[in-house]
Amino acid sequence: MTGAAMTGPATTGAAAQLRALWSARSVAVVGASARAGSMGRLPVEFLLRYGYPGRILPVNPGASAVLGLPCYPTVSAAPGPVDLALVLVGADRVPAAVDDCIAAGVQVAIIGASGFAETGPAGAARQAELVARARAGGLRLVGPNCIGAVGVGSGQVASFSPLFGAPTTELVPGSLGFVTQSGALGYGTVSLAFQRGLGLGWIVNTGNEADVDAIEAMTAVAAEPGCAGVLGYVETLADGPGLRRLAATGLPIGLLKAGSSAAGARAAASHTAALATEDRVVDDVLRQLGISRARDVEELLDLGDAFSQPRRPAGPKVVILTTSGGSGILAADALVAHGLELAELGPQTVAGLDQIVPAFGATANPVDVTATVMADPALFGRCLSLLAQDPGVDALLACFCVLTGDDVDMLVTALAAVADAVGKPVFAARTGADHLAPDAAASLRAAGIPTFPTPARTAAALAGLYRVSQRPAPAEAVQTTARSAQAEPAAAATEPELKQLLMQAGIAVPAGRLVGGPQDAVAAVAELGGTAVLKAVVPGLLHKTDIGGVIVGVTEVTATAAYQKLAALGGAVYAEQLIDGGAEVLVGIAPTSLGQVVTLASGGVLTELIDDAVHRLLPITRADAWSMMGQWRGAAVLAGHRGRPPLDAEALADLLVAISELTSGWPPGYELDLNPVAVLPAGVAVLDAAYVTPQDRARLPVEA
Repeated sequence: MTGAAMTGPATTGAAAQLRALWSARSVAVVGASARAGSMGRLPVEFLLRYGYPGRILPVNPGASAVLGLPCYPTVSAAPGPVDLALVLVGADRVPAAVDDCIAAGVQVAIIGASGFAETGPAGAARQAELVARARAGGLRLVGPNCIGAVGVGSGQVASFSPLFGAPTTELVPGSLGFVTQSGALGYGTVSLAFQRGLGLGWIVNTGNEADVDAIEAMTAVAAEPGCAGVLGYVETLADGPGLRRLAATGLPIGLLKAGSSAAGARAAASHTAALATEDRVVDDVLRQLGISRARDVEELLDLGDAFSQPRRPAGPKVVILTTSGGSGILAADALVAHGLELAELGPQTVAGLDQIVPAFGATANPVDVTATVMADPALFGRCLSLLAQDPGVDALLACFCVLTGDDVDMLVTALAAVADAVGKPVFAARTGADHLAPDAAASLRAAGIPTFPTPARTAAALAGLYRVSQRPAPAEAVQTTARSAQAEPAAAATEPELKQLLMQAGIAVPAGRLVGGPQDAVAAVAELGGTAVLKAVVPGLLHKTDIGGVIVGVTEVTATAAYQKLAALGGAVYAEQLIDGGAEVLVGIAPTSLGQVVTLASGGVLTELIDDAVHRLLPITRADAWSMMGQWRGAAVLAGHRGRPPLDAEALADLLVAISELTSGWPPGYELDLNPVAVLPAGVAVLDAAYVTPQDRARLPVEA
């Protein structure tokens, strides 16, 4: 049974410590009480009710027994070893309880009390002191402001959630983990999972996340034998390396990230930072790491249903089998909207279907078998087998309406047989009231067929399974080239200095030089081919075009006037080769809550107006670079249009990887803008470059 095994002798390591949250030999309940309905009584009651096989140790110096169990004055006075402590005392008594847990050698303590960081600066200071205290003693903390954790298979309900006090609540063991930052919403979600029959093995609420956060807890759950996937609800994401480690477990991960409507306040000095809004970065980084993102609780649980079955799609091509033309159309629309494709059936498959499906049906994808075929189990099974065995099909989505009676048994038998025979995912949309076939959902679930009430939800769940099934190799495997990595620029680095650094890394920039006066400007233009670009070089000036700091198409005749205009802005003047043709893109790096991200977007003066940016967490692989270009809406210009030649996409991919390598040793917090970059028929050239340090950004006004 999932989660039933108890831990042996205490082990070392962070993940081993966290196992106590769901697989402890003993649980101490600090603040235990015999008073009915009290927070200190509920966990003792729940552990007894759900059959926890380990030792339950109530701790309260003012009581001799709780619910028939002997009570101890302190954790250290209780018979050891004690793996998990559930600390349910007021915030003022928590530090002493933590000291007691350390003295007793407790692995993990769940802090239920509020009154810490969620209350403001003073509470945050108390929380930080508590974490320092625990870390010094080798104790991991979950919470504060935490409802608890559950090992479903073993009945280890170390929680005071009212869900477990309801007389109708029954634990539904399964192979999925669920970690939630929110306690109330999280356990409400658990109740919905149990209601639909979706089994869970491990449940953790992380609360304030003073020490253990949701991503670390999800990673520890993913390491459990028998875990088939992990679902999570988070309100903050601030650990890019932790997300990489979670993705590297290889298990399917579904994440519901709240707060998608707000970009968050930030001082954005560069175009890149302005484009790298929090929710867009979260979307792109999850995509990069092969983690499926849900937008609501229902969609998260739908992902859980998809993850619970063992089959994975090898590609994006889906065949739809339907008894309703309308359902087939809705399913096709939803599949395409979620990035999947309608499979093109092979001629043998179509010929076989033509022998089975009536003339008023359809043998093109979506395949409408009509009620006539549904009435004959043998014909229906042949249709399914033909579709599933087609080498151009990666998954099958079956749509049914108003199923009743024997149709359900026939459907379950046929779908399960095909799924087992070919090893491809088979999902079902069953549109109709539950009372028409009360046992249908349970029967399909038992057969390993994820089933949803609408074609759209079915397609979304299948797309989520596809995303986690196509996870790239972990980006931790990226090897930075030592010759490409460079020391970070000086804090006040100018465009000419940045371009010198880029050239040293093998990145192409136009020929250019600083000019010393009006006559030297004329000479510089002549050296650069007779037509050039002149730019103002003013420390701190990032957006030169906004104040007329760039003059394009300067000739020897106009060089003197152009120089004088730019010199009047208060800095040096830089002359540069004019690059014609190609397309202008932005390549940049900016800090985010997850870490430094590289951005690709349409470039030039229209960058923020077009707003088509895509992002990846650094470092990136070459596969990441191509994925960025595949996602970028502006990529159409690379193919050439209106008679123009195609542009060098390979060189743009090279540039993205080169920038990742170049900056690999730079301290975090900087912004780097290469905007515009000219993508040419052969090669690329960085036309402008700007660098912003955290100190520079601190002097800017914060944007709402």
